[in-house]
Amino acid sequence: MRLICKRGKREIMKYSESEISSEILKGLDEMGFVDMTPIQEQAIPVMMKGRDIVGQAQTGTGKTAAFGIPMIDAINPMDNGVQGLVLCPTRELAIQGASELKKMSKYVKGVKVVAIYGGQDISRQFRALKENVSIVIGTPGRVMDHMRRGTLKFDDLKILVLDEADEMLNMGFREDIETICKAMPKERQTALFSATMPQEILEITEQYQKDAEHIEVEHEELTIPSIKQSYYMVKGNQKDTAMCRLIDYMSPKRALIFCNTKRKVDQLTLQLKKKGYSAEALHGDLSQHQRDRVMSMFRNGNLDLLLATDVAARGIDVDDVDVVFNYDLPQEMEYYVHRIGRTGRAGKKGKAVSLINTRERRKINQLENFCNTKIKEKNMPTGEDAMAVKAYSNVSRAIEYCDGMDLKPYMEIVYKRCIDDGTEPLEVAAAFLRESLGEINTDIVSEKQPRGAKDNKKGERHMSDKDKARRRKEKTKKKTYGNAGEGGNDYYRGKKSSGKGTKSSGKSRGHYNGRSRSRKD
Repeated sequence: MRLICKRGKREIMKYSESEISSEILKGLDEMGFVDMTPIQEQAIPVMMKGRDIVGQAQTGTGKTAAFGIPMIDAINPMDNGVQGLVLCPTRELAIQGASELKKMSKYVKGVKVVAIYGGQDISRQFRALKENVSIVIGTPGRVMDHMRRGTLKFDDLKILVLDEADEMLNMGFREDIETICKAMPKERQTALFSATMPQEILEITEQYQKDAEHIEVEHEELTIPSIKQSYYMVKGNQKDTAMCRLIDYMSPKRALIFCNTKRKVDQLTLQLKKKGYSAEALHGDLSQHQRDRVMSMFRNGNLDLLLATDVAARGIDVDDVDVVFNYDLPQEMEYYVHRIGRTGRAGKKGKAVSLINTRERRKINQLENFCNTKIKEKNMPTGEDAMAVKAYSNVSRAIEYCDGMDLKPYMEIVYKRCIDDGTEPLEVAAAFLRESLGEINTDIVSEKQPRGAKDNKKGERHMSDKDKARRRKEKTKKKTYGNAGEGGNDYYRGKKSSGKGTKSSGKSRGHYNGRSRSRKD
C-alpha cells in the first residue's frame, strides 16, 4: 500500500493530539516540537502498529522523529539487550541522531541510546555497550566490526531502521547493509527512509521487509516552499568574486557553500579566509578531530561559512542555516534536493542560491522539472549595493558589541587623538567602517542567457520567426518525451537527448553518470 502525504489546506496535526505517551511528549515539548511534519504524521501511527514502512522524504523533514518516537515507545525496560538499531551513512548523522533520540527519551525510563561510528576510540564504545544499551545508532562498518567482535548482539532486536538509505548505497555500503539485515532476527519490524527510490532501494525492501507500507511526501514537496530558490549567471573565471559579492550582499549569519570537489573546497576556503571571512572546509580528507572541531564551531555559531562536498555534508544537521550556496551545480539532481534541504528548517525561511554559466542553463530547467519548483534568475548586485549592505551589517554588529561593554577608556583615546589632529570622531568611525569592508570589486560581468532561453520574456518579443519556431519545437519535444528521468534528463547527464523515453532509474535518482560514491567522498 502506498500513502501520499498531502498538506493542502487541512489542519496540521499536533504531537499532543496523537497516541504518543506523555513521557515522550514531555521530551518533545522541551525540544520545542509542536506540529508534526507530513512524514511524521503518516509514519508514526503505522510504525506504532508494528508495520514495516518505506518512507520517502527529503533531508530535514523530520525523519528522525518519524522513526525515533515509535522506536522509543516500543522499548521494554525489562529487557537488557539491544532492542533498536538505526543504520546511517556518516558519523555526524549517527552523533546527531543519537542526540535527538536521547532528548526524546529523556523522561522515558529504561531507554539508553549509544552512537557507534568509525574514528572514535573503540574501547570507549566497548564500555558504553556493556551498560544495558537499548538503542544503537551507527554506521554500517562500525556496527559490523562490533558484531564480529561479539560486543554487539541483536538477539532481542525489535526494530531495524535504515536511515538515508540512498546515500548509504551511494557510499558503497550495500554489501554491509545486507550482511547486517541477514543477521537480524526474522521476527522484527523494519523501516527504511530515503530521499529517493532507486532500483537498489526497491530490491532491499523486497528482500528484507514484509508487506511494507510506502509513505511518500508528494513530489511537489521535494523542495520546501519556505526556501526561495534562485540562480545567477556569471562567467566561470568570476565565480569566486561573485561568491564574495553575494556573501556581502546577503550577509548570512550562517551559510553552507557546496562545491563538487575537495580541491575546490580547499581553494575557495583559503581565498575567503584571506579576504577576512569566517570560513572552514569540510570534506573526507579531514581527520575525525578536524571534522568535529569544524562542526562544533558551525553549530555553536562561531563560524559563518562552511564549505563542503556533498558526501561530507550528509552529517550536517543544523537548524539555523540562512543560505545554501551552490558554487557548483551538483553532479546528480537528487543532491540538489539534499543540499537545499539544509536551510528553511523547523518552520523557518531559507534561501538557496546557485552560480551557473550559460551552458548550465538547461540543468536549471531539469532541476525545475525534477523538483516541480521554480528557480528564479536574479541579476548580480552591484559592488556599491553589496558594500552598503555589508556596511550596515558591520555597524549593527558594532552596536551589539557595545551593549554591556565598558568602552570609556577607548572613547577617551579616540577623543584625545581627534582633538590633537583636529578630526571629527564621526569621521574616524567612518574610517574604521570603510577599512572593515575591504576591497570593492566592480568588474563582475553577468553572462547572458542564450537567445530564446526560458524566462527571457522581454527577448522573446523580439525573436525572429525562426527562433520562435525553434522554441515551439523544443516545447513540443519536452511534452512528448517527458521530464527529468526520461528523454529530458539526458541534458543533465551531459548528453544530447536521444528523444526516447527510457525506464531508467534516473527518474527517481536523477543521476547522470551512474557512478557510485566512495566512503570518503
